[in-house]
Amino acid sequence: MTIEVKVPEVGESITEVEIGDWLKAVGDSVQQDEDLVVIETDKATVEILAPQAGRLSKILKASGETAQVGEVIGHLDQTEDTSVDGAGENQTRVVESPEAKKPKGRRTKVTKQEQSINARESDSDDLPEAQAASTQSSAGPVEPPPQQNQLNAAARSSEAAAIEIEARPSLPDLEPPLEETAPVKRLESFVAGATRGERQEKLVPMSPLRRRLAERLVQAQQTAALLTTFNEIDMSAVNQLRQIHQDAFKEKYNVRLGLMSFFVRAAIEALKLIPEVNAEIRDGSIVYRNYFDIGVAVGGGRGLVVPVLRDAQSMSFAAIEIAIGDFARRARENKLKPDELQGGTFTITNGGVYGSLLSTPIINPPQSAILGMHTMQERPVARDGAVVLRPMMYVALSYDHRLIDGREAVTFLKQIKTAVEEPVRMLLEL
Repeated sequence: MTIEVKVPEVGESITEVEIGDWLKAVGDSVQQDEDLVVIETDKATVEILAPQAGRLSKILKASGETAQVGEVIGHLDQTEDTSVDGAGENQTRVVESPEAKKPKGRRTKVTKQEQSINARESDSDDLPEAQAASTQSSAGPVEPPPQQNQLNAAARSSEAAAIEIEARPSLPDLEPPLEETAPVKRLESFVAGATRGERQEKLVPMSPLRRRLAERLVQAQQTAALLTTFNEIDMSAVNQLRQIHQDAFKEKYNVRLGLMSFFVRAAIEALKLIPEVNAEIRDGSIVYRNYFDIGVAVGGGRGLVVPVLRDAQSMSFAAIEIAIGDFARRARENKLKPDELQGGTFTITNGGVYGSLLSTPIINPPQSAILGMHTMQERPVARDGAVVLRPMMYVALSYDHRLIDGREAVTFLKQIKTAVEEPVRMLLEL
């Protein structure tokens, strides 16, 4: 019996997808609901699961080709030893639990030399594992941890994905270098050819996500009157607050108290003060909003994405940190849902995690402004008639001058500065 593998509906208004990596080769067996193939849209990357158990008998659409929603892209042959009861439409996986298996990469052929190396590595790993098993056996059975409530479960998922920050006391938010993304790793061997004197070029089609990102950036430059204003923030109070309460916060919510929650809350207060920054121009009219859907730019495995915190004005510091940690993890695994990347009213991007000292971010249409955070540096500043060192951060607000005047932009950024430098004001709503 032949089972058709079809492109499922992956989001409103999406009619075409690009085939990514096939996670199984022709002839491989596959279990029901096992990851089968990755598809890419202009908003997200989604994994199609096998509708039934069987063997992959035919691939009709190879990696890099496009397909329409509902189109058949492959065949599974259901055999007697792999058949299961019930048939259904293709399923997709865009969210995984913390215990879910690691995402798969492109299948590659393994040479005999690599097999030999892998065997030696496996043998060397077996010995420590055996020793560990022996130690555990002698110590008796290990009791599983007690079940936590739903918030702590979500927090554990976020914490597992969060980047742990090893910091100096004066600058507790310096972050380690980011992990290499999949495209960079795939190009390593190609670039290494330059050391051998080989001169080559490689043509790699742009992914739908990258094409869409490029279109929107050009759209912002062509349709908006972009302008950027800058300020700098003394991060001493936030750093001190986080150092004092970090342990208690982590113990209660099982997630680190990061910087982004302070800036999200500060942005909401500033947006309330200057509603034009939260508005947009639509068909010759100005659309004002009484809600705040804050987009947070994160680097994913296939490029920059901006998942949205819906109704961020009702979220606590802990809820913000848990949600952002979850976004970051699923962005690296290409597991974000398309509807999580749509509809933001204002965006925050943190170039500081890459080491950026100062930049002019581009707005995300049809939004009217974007806040750029940057790296912290100890700089000499004047305080009470003396020159002292303080952890300082430059911040930038890029805005559409058609809607937002310079006075409103400067006032907005000063409100951000005041709120972050005196974080207690956000708690007291002063």
